[in-house]
Amino acid sequence: MSENNDQKFVYDFTEGNRDLKDLLGGKGANLAEMTNLGLPVPPGFTITTEACKVYLESGSEPVELRDEVSAHLDALEQQMGKKLGQADDPLLVSVRSGAKFSMPGMMDTVLNIGLSDASVVGLADQADNERFAWDSYRRLIQMFGKTVLGVEGELFEDALDEAKAAKKVASDTDLDAADLKKVVDHFKKIVKAETGRDFPQDPREQMDLAIEAVFNSWNTDRAKLYRRQERIPGDLGTAVNVCSMVFGNLGPDSGTGVAFTRDPASGHEGVYGDYLQNAQGEDVVAGIRNTVPLADLESIDKTSYDQLMDIMNTLETHYKDLCDIEFTIERGQLWMLQTRVGKRTAGAAFRIATQLVDQGLIDEAEALQRVTGAQLAQLMFPKFDEDAKVDQIGRGIAASPGAAVGKAVFDSYTAVKWSRSGEKVILIRRETNPDDLDGMIAAEGILTSRGGKTSHAAVVARGMGKTCVCGAEELEVDTKRRRMTTADGQVVEEGDVVSIDGSTGKVYLGEVPVVPSPVVEYFEGRMHAGADDADELVQAVHRIMAYADRVRRLRVRANADNAEDANRARRFGAQGIGLCRTEHMFLGERRQFVERLILADTDTERDDALEALLPLQKTDFVELFEAMDGLPVTVRLLDPPLHEFLPDITELSVRVALAESRKEPHENDLRLLQAVHRLHEQNPMLGLRGVRLGLVIPGLFTMQVRAIAEAAAQRIDAKGDPRVEIMIPLVGTVQELEIVREEAEQVIAEVQARTGVELKLALGTMIELPRAAVTAGQIAEAAEFFSFGTNDLTQTVWGFSRDDVEASFFTAYLEKGIFGVSPFETIDKDGVGALVRSAVEAGRATRPDIKLGVCGEHGGDPESVHFFHEVGLDYVSCSPFRIPVARLEAGRAAAESKGSDSR
Repeated sequence: MSENNDQKFVYDFTEGNRDLKDLLGGKGANLAEMTNLGLPVPPGFTITTEACKVYLESGSEPVELRDEVSAHLDALEQQMGKKLGQADDPLLVSVRSGAKFSMPGMMDTVLNIGLSDASVVGLADQADNERFAWDSYRRLIQMFGKTVLGVEGELFEDALDEAKAAKKVASDTDLDAADLKKVVDHFKKIVKAETGRDFPQDPREQMDLAIEAVFNSWNTDRAKLYRRQERIPGDLGTAVNVCSMVFGNLGPDSGTGVAFTRDPASGHEGVYGDYLQNAQGEDVVAGIRNTVPLADLESIDKTSYDQLMDIMNTLETHYKDLCDIEFTIERGQLWMLQTRVGKRTAGAAFRIATQLVDQGLIDEAEALQRVTGAQLAQLMFPKFDEDAKVDQIGRGIAASPGAAVGKAVFDSYTAVKWSRSGEKVILIRRETNPDDLDGMIAAEGILTSRGGKTSHAAVVARGMGKTCVCGAEELEVDTKRRRMTTADGQVVEEGDVVSIDGSTGKVYLGEVPVVPSPVVEYFEGRMHAGADDADELVQAVHRIMAYADRVRRLRVRANADNAEDANRARRFGAQGIGLCRTEHMFLGERRQFVERLILADTDTERDDALEALLPLQKTDFVELFEAMDGLPVTVRLLDPPLHEFLPDITELSVRVALAESRKEPHENDLRLLQAVHRLHEQNPMLGLRGVRLGLVIPGLFTMQVRAIAEAAAQRIDAKGDPRVEIMIPLVGTVQELEIVREEAEQVIAEVQARTGVELKLALGTMIELPRAAVTAGQIAEAAEFFSFGTNDLTQTVWGFSRDDVEASFFTAYLEKGIFGVSPFETIDKDGVGALVRSAVEAGRATRPDIKLGVCGEHGGDPESVHFFHEVGLDYVSCSPFRIPVARLEAGRAAAESKGSDSR
C-alpha cells in the first residue's frame, strides 16, 4: 500500500464525515461531522487507519506519511497563527487514537505535545498563568513517559503523591507553580533513569513518537483482550487524531466534562454527565478526582451550559441516538472534543429505542436494530430482593445495573486467579484503568470509590454488561493492605462477601438474596405490559418483541423433556419443541429397568425390560403432547451410550470388594460390574450410541416409537392435536435411517390398526456427523426433516471433546486469537457452518419441502441465529430461558436482511 502514490493518508477535519469510520475511525469521522455541522471543534487532522495497517504490516510508517503530516501541520499552524512548540507563543496539540469501534481507554492518548523547557515559559506568558503552564508540562511528561517511552506509570504517580505529601495537601490542584516546577524536574529525572535518554525537547519528535505509539497501542495486550471480549476484528487498525489543544486547566473559568444526551444507565431524558473545573479531559474519565453533576455547570457557567444543551440537542437529532460527548471550556469558550453514539445499559437500550420511535426519529425496524439478544439476556438476570434483611455499608453512583455478589478482591490478578478457581468475585478499586480489564472481565461486578458515570470503570462496565457502582466516596479503599473501610470504621477484608446493586448504587456486606427480574415475570405472564402500572422497561421490551415476532421468518422452538419445561417454554413464546431428549426419561428410579435391559441374557428378559419401560415412556409423552398441544414436538430416540445409565465403575468395584470381604450376597452388583466392563469404550461418544443402539439392541427403538404412537393416539382420542416428529440420532448413512424408518412405520401402522386412530408422525434425523452433512442429499430421501445437532457436529468437525478441551486449552486458544469466541458458543461459520449450508442445499434439492431446524446451544446464541436465518433454516430450538433472545434475534435477522435487500 505504501507504494501507491495515490493513497491519501491524512485528512483535515473539514474533509471527512461520519460515514468514513472505516478510514478515519469513529473519533475522526465524528470530529469531521461536527466540524461540518458548524460546531466549535478545535482545528486538526486525522491520520487514517490505512496508515496504521501499513505500519503494523511492515513495521514502519508509509513513506508518504511524514510529508502529508508536515503539509497538514503547516496548514494548521497557519490557521492558528502559531507554530508547534515555538518558544514565545507555542501551538500545542493532542495525539489521540480513534478506532472504528469505540474501545474506551484501551489505546493511547498524549496531550500537550509541543511543550518543552523553552515553550513552557512562553505558554505561561501567553496564558498569564504560570501554574497552568507547569501543570500542562508535568502532564505531558507523565503521559508521554508512560505511553510513548514505556515508563511505569506508578513512578510518576508516586512522585506526585510525594509532592502533595510534602506540602500537606490532598489534591494536585493545591500545588502551585513552584511545586509543579519541582514535579517536572522529578519527572524528567524519572524518564532519564528509566529510559537512558532525556525527555525530548523537539516538538516534532514528540508528535512523531506519539503517533507511532498510538499505532503500537492497537496491539497492546489490553486492546487485544478488549477486542476479543467485544468481538471487534483485529485487522481494522486505529486512526490517529492530531488536534490543536484547548485547555480546561486554566483556572476556575475553565474545565472539562463528559455529557450524555440521555442517561446511559436508565435511558431517561435529562441532563446527564460529569464536569470538573480547572481540569483536563483525562481527569474525568480516569476518575482520579470526583466530579460534579453536569447540571451544576448551569450555575458555574450558564452561557457555556446553554450552548452545550443546544449542541447536545443538535447532535442527538442528527445522529438519531444517544450521544456521548466530551467537551472543554477554556476561559468561557466551549469546545467540542468528541462525540459518538454512546454505550448504554441493556435497559437503557430498550427504553431509548422506543422513545426515539415515539419522537419520530426512527421507525420500528431501526428500533429493533438498536437492541440485541445479549442485552435482553442481561435484563432477564435476577435482581436483589428489596424485602430482604441487608447490611448496607455504602452507596455510590449506579453506573451499570445488575445484582452482583462475590468475594472482595482488590487487584486484577487476584480477580482472574480466584475466578478461574470457581470463585465469584467483586473487583474493588479506587478507580480502574485499562490495565484492570482482565480483572473486570473475570469479576461479577466492579466497585470503585472514585469516579462517576463517565469514568473508565463505568464506561467499560456498561459496554460489557457488567454490574458497576462508582464513586462510593464513603468507602476507603486500601489496595496495598487489601481492605476497604466503611464510614463507621467497619473493615471489609479481601475474601469477605459483598453485594453491589448497579441499579441503585447500594453496597452491602454479605450475600443479598435475589428475585426474578420483571422482564422474566413479563415473559412468564405474571406481568402485563398493557397495564397502567406496568414497568416502563417491560413496556419497551414488549413493544420491541411484538415487532420482532411480526417480522421474523425463523420460528423458535424449545429444548424440553417434560411437561413442566414445555409449559414454561410455551409461556416464553416457544412455537413447539425442537428437541425432547428421551434419555432424560430413563433417569432416577427408572434406571433399574435400563439395568435389566443391559443385563438381559435372553430375548424374553430383554422384552420384559422393554415392556416395563413402555407405559412409563407413554405417560411422559402424553403429558408432553398435552402441554404442547397444537404445536410440533420433535422427539429424539435414545442417544447416549448405555454405560451412562449404569453405576460408576469405581463405586461398583468398591461395593463388590466390600461384599466379598464380608461374604455378603453381591451377584447383581457383580453382573453390573461385568456389564460395565463389557460396555467400556475408549471413546464412548463415538461408539455404541444413537442409531447404532437401535440397530444393535432389538426392540429398543420400536418400544420408544410405540410409546410415542400410543401417546399420540390417546391425545387424539381426547380431542387433542399432537403434532409429533420422531428423530433418529447420529445417522451417518441413509441405510441406517432406512432400516429404522421401516421398523418405525410398521409399529405406527400396528398402533393405527389397533386404536383406529389415524396417525401422521413425521420421521427424520439429526445431522450431527460430517458424513451426514456431506451426504445430506441421499439422507433426505428417507427423512422428512433435518435437525442440525451443531454441538456434536462441532465436536466431530473440529475433533474436539467438549468435556475436555474447554478446560484444558480453550483459554490459551482464545488468548492467542485462534478463536475469537468458543465454537461451542457461537457457530464456526467457515467450518461447521459450511457443512450446515451445503446440507441445507442438498437436502432441499432432494426434498424441496423438507423441514430444517437446529437444536442445541447455538439455537439460542444471537450471532448463530443470524447465520441460521441466512442459510434458510425453518426454526431454531434452544433452552426455555433463551427463547426470548432467539425470538428477538430472529426478528433482527429478518429486519437486517430486508434492509440489505432494499439497499
